[in-house]
Parts: sequence; structure tokens; C-alpha cells
Amino acid sequence: MSQADREREGFEAKIQEFVGRNDGEPYVCPDTVNEPMIRHWCEAMGDENPAYTDPNLAKDTVHGGIVAPPTMLQSWDMRGFKMYDAASLLPPTTQRQLHKVFDEAGYTGVVATDTEQEYLRYLRPGDQITCQTTIESISEQKATALGTGYFVVTRTEFSDQNGDEVGWLTFRVLKFKPANAAAAPTEETSGETALPTRIRSPLGHDNKWWWDAIQQEKLLIQKCSDCDVLRHPPRPMCGQCQSTNWQGIEASGKGIVYSYTILHHPIIPGYDFPCPVGLIDLEEGTRIVANIRGCELDEIHIGMKVECMFEDVDDDFKLPFFYKLP
Repeated sequence: MSQADREREGFEAKIQEFVGRNDGEPYVCPDTVNEPMIRHWCEAMGDENPAYTDPNLAKDTVHGGIVAPPTMLQSWDMRGFKMYDAASLLPPTTQRQLHKVFDEAGYTGVVATDTEQEYLRYLRPGDQITCQTTIESISEQKATALGTGYFVVTRTEFSDQNGDEVGWLTFRVLKFKPANAAAAPTEETSGETALPTRIRSPLGHDNKWWWDAIQQEKLLIQKCSDCDVLRHPPRPMCGQCQSTNWQGIEASGKGIVYSYTILHHPIIPGYDFPCPVGLIDLEEGTRIVANIRGCELDEIHIGMKVECMFEDVDDDFKLPFFYKLP
């Protein structure tokens, strides 16, 4: 066995020790289920179901009153702005300890790949949610387009104030050594190292068509062929009528800033910081998340008119950016 093989075997034994471990004491979510947060979530998601926001109409439903959207489950567990600083989350979670082991071994890249969720009952205002996260599995080493790495699956179980389980979710991420990481200078090189580039979105059956159009400088929107509802990001089924029949229509690229944030941390290689990210209301009636360019940070505001421009970010790979219109 080579030295490299022995090192890999030792590393894999080390990370496998985390499988089955949880974060210690269950985490009591900071806020009880409440109507203001439900309303804000529904506004952001465009969910107009009155069972979630209208007390008068909700009392006549099978629920007999306001309930929270099931897909809102994980939002009660969000730790807020302090999540950007790992040191501020004390005590350190098992997940963060595991990620530190990966980082120290050079697996500094991370990208979310998929999640599975199950909801056992509707949550109601006043419910106090507690959650517990466990490292469910770590795969064998995989070679991917992003780089060589390992898939880590966590499972979070949610319970109410009575200790009854109300739902669970699994979350899978890839921890990898970036394939485009800068190489060490050699005698054959000038001593200059290549700059890291943006992490590309994983391509699959449901979204490759959209990215292919971006490379042709076309901004497409998915449209249900049965009920004409527009949707983005791309997905296989219409959320309105559950049809799997769809087509792509070309957007004008014009819109307004519905909301925005300016990222300062964490610093991710390949991106310029501060990094303004906008939620753009397109003229056609759907929204897209993209970077905002063409103006100073303090000029960005809700309602600002913008237009999509396509730019090469690396190796002739294009991304859509939104520029301020006069």
C-alpha cells in the first residue's frame, strides 16, 4: 500500500467516526410557530393559500384555523445572522467539527446536492419546535466534475412541545477538493497561480436545458403547458396543477428588484466581495435570483429597474447578471 493510500485510509476512518453522532442536546427553536413569520414566508414564496394567512377563511377549512405551510418546517430552525461566523455558534456542532476535519484535509469546497423531507402534521401558531441533527452517512470517495470528495448526509428530526415527531429532513452535501484549485508553482511555470473560479451549478435532467440556453444568451422561463403558470427555478412538475407538461419561453430580461442582500461573509473563492444578490421580478411575472451589477452598492434599492446581461465568468461559461437601467 502506498503512502497516499494509507493517508486516505486513515482519513476515511477518521470521518466515518462521525457517522451516527448527533449535535448533543436537542435544539429548541428560538421562536414558536407564529403568524407573522408564516405571512412573511408566504409573501416571499408567493403562496396565496388562505389557510396560511387569512384567519376568517382558515377557520372554515379542515384545519379550523391558521396553519403553517409544511415546507416551512426547516425555517423554524434557522439560527439567524450569526450563522456566518462558526465561532459564534456555541457549543460547536458535530456538523461543524466534521467540516473542519474535511477542510484541514483540503476538502474545502462544499455544495448542496439534494434534500428529502416528510411532514407528519401541520404546525399551528403556538407550537414550540425542537430539532436534533445526526450525521446519517458519509459516502466512499467520489470523483465529480467539481472535484474529488465525499457526500455527507445529515438527518434532522423535528418534534413539538409534547415530544411528538412532526417531521424530518435529510440534507446531502458534497465536500470536495476543488478541481480548479490553484496548483503549486513548478519550474515550468512562471510562479503565478491560477485564480479560483465560481462553483458551477450541478447539471441534471431538470435544469440542463436552462443552462444550455444561458450559454446561448437566452433567459428562459418554464411555463406549464396545461395551466400556463410560470415557474423558476426549473423543476419537473407544476406547483399549481401538478402537470409534468411544460415549455420554455424566452424572457425579455427586464424587471425590477423585489428584494436584495449584500453578502460580506463567508468569503468564497471565485466571487467578488461585497457581493450584491437580488431577487428580480421579471416582466413576465416570475422571479429569479442573480447578482446585481452596474451601480454602486448604495444605489441598489427595492423597485430599481434592471436588465439581464450575459457575461463569461470562466472558460467561456456564461452567467446572467442584472444591470441597473437609467
